[in-house]
Amino acid sequence: MRYDESSRNPILALKRADRLDLVPAFARWIERAGSELLDTVDLIVPVPLHRLRLWRRRFNQSALVAIALGHAANKPVDCLLLRRVRSTPSQGEMPSASARRRNMQGAFRVERQEAGRVAGKTILLIDDVLTTGATVEACARALKRAGASSVFVLALARVVRPLPNRV
Repeated sequence: MRYDESSRNPILALKRADRLDLVPAFARWIERAGSELLDTVDLIVPVPLHRLRLWRRRFNQSALVAIALGHAANKPVDCLLLRRVRSTPSQGEMPSASARRRNMQGAFRVERQEAGRVAGKTILLIDDVLTTGATVEACARALKRAGASSVFVLALARVVRPLPNRV
């Protein structure tokens, strides 16, 4: 869905107000939107939170949606394969797309001993909100370095910037 005034409240309710009851509906929406893609993937992986942010929040909203999606689509989910190894400021605090990309450099890793679980696989990465794509790009880069053959992304919502007025 488009990330706007209508979708922002339920997404933030999941993320910051513990509205876990929203997870099944969100997973169904992603399943419907990505049904053809789901047929082609070997493994579903959520965008991970850094352990300190996970401890503060108590759950990873993308992981909960990924688990529900995996169950509905009968696909394996691995919430521990991709790790956020560097604590980064919230992407919402970054002033530009280039700042977001810099913020994500080196933030994610698949440990060497886990690379065999990725090698040759088609991975579906799940995120809650896609803004510039910097986070999922950094995640995909780490998965590809570990040997994934392909990485696709499904997100619950996407920020859509208005087109500039042309004269």
